[in-house]
Amino acid sequence: MRYLQTLTLAGTLAALLAVAACSKDKSIDQPAKLTPLTPKLRVQRIWSAGVDDKKAAVLRLGLGLSVADNRLYAAGHRGDLVAFDLASGRVLWRAHTRAPLAGGTAASAAQVLVGSSDGQLFAFNAANGAMRWKVRLNGEVLAPAAISERLIAVRTVDGKLHALSPADGHELWSQEQQVPRLSLRGTARPVIAGDLVLCGFDNGKVLAANMTDGSVQWEATITPPHGRTELERLADIDSAVGVSGQDVYAVGFQGRVAMLALDTGQIWWSHEASSYRGLILGEDMLYVATADGEVIALKARTGAELWRQKALLHRGLSKLATMDDAVVVGDFQGYVHWLDKSSGALAARVSTGKTRISTAPVVAGNTVVVVNDRGQVSAFRVMPLARAPATDRRKAPATDRRKVPETPAPTREESQ
Repeated sequence: MRYLQTLTLAGTLAALLAVAACSKDKSIDQPAKLTPLTPKLRVQRIWSAGVDDKKAAVLRLGLGLSVADNRLYAAGHRGDLVAFDLASGRVLWRAHTRAPLAGGTAASAAQVLVGSSDGQLFAFNAANGAMRWKVRLNGEVLAPAAISERLIAVRTVDGKLHALSPADGHELWSQEQQVPRLSLRGTARPVIAGDLVLCGFDNGKVLAANMTDGSVQWEATITPPHGRTELERLADIDSAVGVSGQDVYAVGFQGRVAMLALDTGQIWWSHEASSYRGLILGEDMLYVATADGEVIALKARTGAELWRQKALLHRGLSKLATMDDAVVVGDFQGYVHWLDKSSGALAARVSTGKTRISTAPVVAGNTVVVVNDRGQVSAFRVMPLARAPATDRRKAPATDRRKVPETPAPTREESQ
């Protein structure tokens, strides 16, 4: 379930009523039951580790993983930032911020950034974990920052987009959009494309700012708020836009997915969809995880729908990731699913435990790494299943046709 954030008492009451209604409506909230499948990929766990997050009671939301220079970075709500060797899982260094971390991680070859729910942004040396600087912003940081040589872009929940100096964190410029009285708990990650900084906002708009001075290049409404109540008018863009060449792709909650021109913000096509987990680009395709738990594949140039997978309905899907031939996603019971890119068919499934995976899997070559909401990190190597020569296929032993056992139906407590 996605949490709501509000700026008014009325909004708080509406949010509580919405949560209560969700908990009583079994027809909406009952997760799809996982059924046996014949794997098309071989998935092998290669290492597991963790950050000190066992007693944390909050969803990770924007506190995900990042990879740079064969290092994997993970952070925990209790304040730890950890660098792992991507191949082995060995801890390279550990830093203690003593802050309630909530947005990150973001990494480059030089530095690693992580933000907190009390409005701080920390920068660490990527090589040894030494703190380079920290700054205090006026709003919570609930999403990773974007890093370039010229600036660092970070969103805060008060509707502001901040541009900071990579050297010492001082503010270069800022832009602001109005925050609705009621919105989803979370913010979009900024994206740097050429000389522009792009970001989605809680009012359903995408803004493009000039990197040099912060002037607005354009703004476009992806999802106009509609309806009589504050709940009906939720139209947040809580995920990063996708950029491919001169095209921008964005998706909003209770709205649509759209393709825009990078230089003007003109909308070229739109397709009805509702998502707070966002979209991912793959070659000439666009993949969207909907709010209901469907995974949709669209043609990037036209928006034409190619397939729609409903087997993971209401399973609280994480953000998506892609690898060579598959789309990867986690769910509320700690399963990681691989879907065939061309058809949407389920290609593999593994369990990481019984704890929700909220953030996007990280893909590096044939390695996939996920972190669950308790800070447990699991790394997998993914390979195609070896096929026997055509003349010998009839002699293949029955054990080669492995089945993934059916999962027990989740309890009511697990489905919340």
